[in-house]
Amino acid sequence: MTAPLLEGRVALVTGGARGIGHAVSRALHALGASVLVADAGVGIGGDAPDPSVANAVAASLGHRAAAFTADLASPGQAEAAVAAARERFGAIDVVVNNAAILRDGFIFKTQRDDWQRVLEVNLHTPFAILAAATPAMREQVKSGRAPGRIVNVISSAGLVGNFAQSAYASAKAGLAGLTRTVAMDLHRSGILCNAVAPFAATRVTESIQAANDAQAEYKARGLRVPAEHVARVIAFLVSPANGFTGQILGVRGREIFLFSQARPVARVVSEPLDRQDALALGGVLEAEFADRLTDLATDLELFNTEPLL
Repeated sequence: MTAPLLEGRVALVTGGARGIGHAVSRALHALGASVLVADAGVGIGGDAPDPSVANAVAASLGHRAAAFTADLASPGQAEAAVAAARERFGAIDVVVNNAAILRDGFIFKTQRDDWQRVLEVNLHTPFAILAAATPAMREQVKSGRAPGRIVNVISSAGLVGNFAQSAYASAKAGLAGLTRTVAMDLHRSGILCNAVAPFAATRVTESIQAANDAQAEYKARGLRVPAEHVARVIAFLVSPANGFTGQILGVRGREIFLFSQARPVARVVSEPLDRQDALALGGVLEAEFADRLTDLATDLELFNTEPLL
């Protein structure tokens, strides 16, 4: 018999007690990993913490599982979570940055405090977790341990955009950029870092306030997609079998997407400054770029098709 895929590995899963995070915690544990379920049990807006949520998940997993219930966005708590995983299980091999909150509002209505809180949880905390975990992960490689794996859970909203989600989309776009840079920083050590944009039934899906029939259809379809499909892909990405790094994958049921990443698609060489004014340059840009501009379709519109389950 072969050993479980993640036997002997130690995983830290943020937001690991609900939704996709819960599915990931269960999947990694079932494959042999020790799992620290880091989840303060807050509501979708980041309020009303409930430590019993993560404690219950850890208890249900039993052996090789523990809960960390502090607010990871509070000073020092990201570092404390990494330390807790290492103290309890002896190492840190896998980080899944999944925790996120949502405070939607059109840009002309969004409050600065809401913007700050979303960025703190959805972007600053993943940075803090990785800044704390990666030194230990690098030292483990130097000591002969198999290189670790990182997955950042992003969103198509951060890649495509969506109405009234300036804070959420900005944080998730930043997390995609962080994924690329971390992959580059850790490439020589063999530690791999990828991002996953999930489509599944979560509290985020439930919170969609449909403004038209297309959005209502998107929500109804999304609520039918089990989170376990996302967990399966993440389980592969954090396993020793994975060789991808710096990539962005999407998961919607049995559909797995590889997202393109920003690269120049057209080029114009302008005239010298003394031979071409702004208006003339605009005419050249219009002629060369007009048929290659990116439209303003939202992620809800681009993925509003029947999922394969």
